Amino acid sequence: MSNNHQIIISGLGGQGVLFITKLLAGAAMADNLPVLTSETHGMAQRGGNVISYLKIGDFSGPLIRPATADALIALKAESFAHHSSFLKPGGLAVVNSPDPVEDDRYRVFSGDAAALAQAAGNVRSENVAMLGFFLGAMKDDTGIFNPDSLARMIKEKFQAKPAVAQNVLSLLESGMQLYEKR
Repeated sequence: MSNNHQIIISGLGGQGVLFITKLLAGAAMADNLPVLTSETHGMAQRGGNVISYLKIGDFSGPLIRPATADALIALKAESFAHHSSFLKPGGLAVVNSPDPVEDDRYRVFSGDAAALAQAAGNVRSENVAMLGFFLGAMKDDTGIFNPDSLARMIKEKFQAKPAVAQNVLSLLESGMQLYEKR
């Protein structure tokens, strides 16, 4: 299995695409892995498409070409429809959707992150629940993301707000459990 990973994170402005990209990149860097990121978010403030590229490993440029990404985190089902073309055949996609999303070309797993965030009383944190769902799926593929490193990144990010950090960590765990229960 390759040590190089190319991941697309896709959603709408305000969904936290860049936030989870920074968490994943920070966790990988904390584990001494080389990281490149880039994003397109011109319409982010108006609810437009936001796409983020995360490369972990030995790469010379940050952009991901179509049909080469190992994984896609789609924060909305529409994001999967718009950006699944970045996935390589057999690539992994996790999609925030209460309904199944299917595509024979990829390994697609759907989870209702909105319901998890609502149950936790934090409707703005669907992205964190999807991040947990993604970590659960990646655990089957590779151990590239260390959950402990990610937890440290979250605690650092919210060090002035320990209650928020605990809520985010709980949602991350809920997302991982959602994947396990599928």
